[in-house]
Amino acid sequence: TIHVVDATTLQLIASCMDWAKHRRRKAAAQCHLRLNLQSFLPRFAISDTARQSDAQRARAVCADIQEGEIVIFDKAYVDFEHLSDVATRGVLWVTRAQEHRQATVSQVLPVKAGGQIVADELIELKNAGSQKAYPKVMRRMVAWVEVDGQERLMTLITNQLTWSAESGVALYRCRWSIEVFFKQLKQTLQLGDFLGTSANAVRWQVWIARWVYVLSLLSGC
Repeated sequence: TIHVVDATTLQLIASCMDWAKHRRRKAAAQCHLRLNLQSFLPRFAISDTARQSDAQRARAVCADIQEGEIVIFDKAYVDFEHLSDVATRGVLWVTRAQEHRQATVSQVLPVKAGGQIVADELIELKNAGSQKAYPKVMRRMVAWVEVDGQERLMTLITNQLTWSAESGVALYRCRWSIEVFFKQLKQTLQLGDFLGTSANAVRWQVWIARWVYVLSLLSGC
């Protein structure tokens, strides 16, 4: 099973939704979702304020992923202690690398000149804190990835050391499927207007919207 984890933000009105304030004069709720790529159905979701970081939500969203399954993260979910726990459970993961994170290259793998893959390396995290959180070897791939019809140079990391680099990049490209899900959910069920202003009212409307959307997918509507 391949899972994609990401979040979408729902802008709210700060003047009447104090519970959702997370920046000055701004309010928002977030929906964190784990999408099953094979069925295109959500497997786990959290609807709450936008105060907690994506990385803090990652543990709950991924708690029941099983050995041998694959999870694809947005880089906002990168928490190396959590990634180490996921890897220890036998789960394979792929995500974007954080630009500021330093690493030591332990092995350079061959790449085809002029191809999609620019660099393919086995690395270990350099910072003492990061290395303590994730002491294992990981793989870093620099590649051209198509996003919205344009090629963008991205640096990806994964705990799968034996795949071809092209397979890792192809998996990460699947992450945009969840963006399609969020877009369809918002457009179909108009999640820009809320009937109530309390936290529970917003949560219930988001949950009901997801249920309606899932039922429409299952019924083929």
